[in-house]
Amino acid sequence: MTDVSKKSDFPILKRRIHGKRFAYLDSAATAQRPVVVLKAMDEFQRKHNANTHRGIYLISEEATALYEGARQKVAAFIHAQPNEIVFTRNATEAINLVAYAWGRANIVTGDNIIVTEMEHHSNLVPWQLLCKERKAELRVVPVTDEGAVVMKEFTKLLTHRTKLVAVSGMSNVFGTMPDLAVIARSAHRKNALVLVDGAQLAAHVPVDVKKLGVDFLALSAHKMLGPMGIGVLWAKRELLEAMPPFLAGGDMIREVSLQTATWNDLPWKFEAGTPNAVGAVGFGAAVDYLTKLGMGSVRRHEMALTAYALKKLRHIKGVSIYGPTSARLKGGVIAFNVQGIHPHDLATLLDREGVAIRSGHHCAQPLMQKFGVMATARMSFSVYTTKQDIDQCIAAIAKATKVMA
Repeated sequence: MTDVSKKSDFPILKRRIHGKRFAYLDSAATAQRPVVVLKAMDEFQRKHNANTHRGIYLISEEATALYEGARQKVAAFIHAQPNEIVFTRNATEAINLVAYAWGRANIVTGDNIIVTEMEHHSNLVPWQLLCKERKAELRVVPVTDEGAVVMKEFTKLLTHRTKLVAVSGMSNVFGTMPDLAVIARSAHRKNALVLVDGAQLAAHVPVDVKKLGVDFLALSAHKMLGPMGIGVLWAKRELLEAMPPFLAGGDMIREVSLQTATWNDLPWKFEAGTPNAVGAVGFGAAVDYLTKLGMGSVRRHEMALTAYALKKLRHIKGVSIYGPTSARLKGGVIAFNVQGIHPHDLATLLDREGVAIRSGHHCAQPLMQKFGVMATARMSFSVYTTKQDIDQCIAAIAKATKVMA
């Protein structure tokens, strides 16, 4: 197994934590940023800081070019068109944009929306609210004991009154990756649309929205080696054209009178107010970095790490692993528990050994309830993760079992 990126590209990973080498295994929550991303954002703020689309002076034109250049990079990364890329604060806002702008214009009493048991709260609660408001039905597809979507049940739940299927491209708990192309084809036969929460997916595998055939895709830069506070909604152009604005204010208008207003072209119709231009520039730099690595190489790297970690975990007495047991069937995410140790206690003990993992319900409480646990521990990987990181984590878990015995 060869590393796809250099650990030295990520300054934060040079830190010593409690005097120990730093093994960061919480990339599913937030990925770390390479130097090229930090430099791109710093240079923007030092040399090009101005409002985009507003000024005719040089640095404003430079800021606009960099902002729109980032949009083009994200579009190319997922094989879309730039005018289909709407910048948002994060994937959560992207999903809420669809719920408010598309959902409130299209969902009526008696309709239904389909989700799965593995959804992050960000791809569940907006649809709960919309269904309650519109007196529609929220239908839930179960998952198997390995976290796979039960496709037979999905087919049963899908009807001519289904307007939307909202599904995670990769579970942030199990790493499960449903067959999105199959889901999209089935949904479209019933004239339903498909929204994919791609927050985890796009950071780990190649994504081509044309091949997937889905209708909406939500992304978060901070999962993809980029900054916090910026994300993307991709949607088919005809859907964006038909949707009313989500937020109103400056830059999303064409003309305004005291009584009426008309809207700007796509995608600016959905980007009210001063944008997070520095965040977009950082996102663009992150996409450049991932593109240079090659997403196929990223996927192979993480599969090898996941297989290695699964094998090591199984050798520790009292460990329960949730979700797929094969690295081929999941992303670089492993949820587990250690008998007799609460996940929060385990995370605290591992922190003392320089190892950062996540503990809790991972914003997926219904999934935790299904498996009869309040919380799990979770290790997750990225391009900078190494076997040494995993070995350090495994050794820390083994030490914790002795401490808590």
